[in-house]
Amino acid sequence: MNKLVKNFYKLLLALSGVAMVASFGVIMLGVAAREFLWDIPGLDAYAGYCIAATLFLALPASLRHGDHIRVSMVLQKLPPRVLNIFEYWCLGAASALTIFFAWYAARMVWQSYIYHDVSPAADVTPLWIPQLFMLLGCIGFAVAFLDALVSRIQGRAFFEEADGESARAE
Repeated sequence: MNKLVKNFYKLLLALSGVAMVASFGVIMLGVAAREFLWDIPGLDAYAGYCIAATLFLALPASLRHGDHIRVSMVLQKLPPRVLNIFEYWCLGAASALTIFFAWYAARMVWQSYIYHDVSPAADVTPLWIPQLFMLLGCIGFAVAFLDALVSRIQGRAFFEEADGESARAE
């Protein structure tokens, strides 16, 4: 099961990379279109959709790699027993909040679909299509926090060790 979840995080991260390359392509197409005096309606909206997809799809993998903001200065000052309780509370609260957020993101996608919401920009894209990527990222983020909580309860490490690739000041 743990391998399946890790592969899910990797898949979302790969999709995030594809969305990032797509946003670059759309932005470059917009620049080229302006140079040749072409009018391609909705390019700004598509760039925004791709950037939002990039951000949301990268949430689970970035949590696993420890790239989200953590207040380790506070954690270092706590006694071990209080630290243990605090970490359980934080992971439980984060799990509940991300499940709540994923639920309402799913509800928003469903409502956009049944009410035929379209983008107010010139592209007139059905909004449920770009919202699906946000929903997928929210579901992945909720799964990641639940995985972190279960890993903590089982005594397994969830966060990957820093490989020295980047300097972090927490």
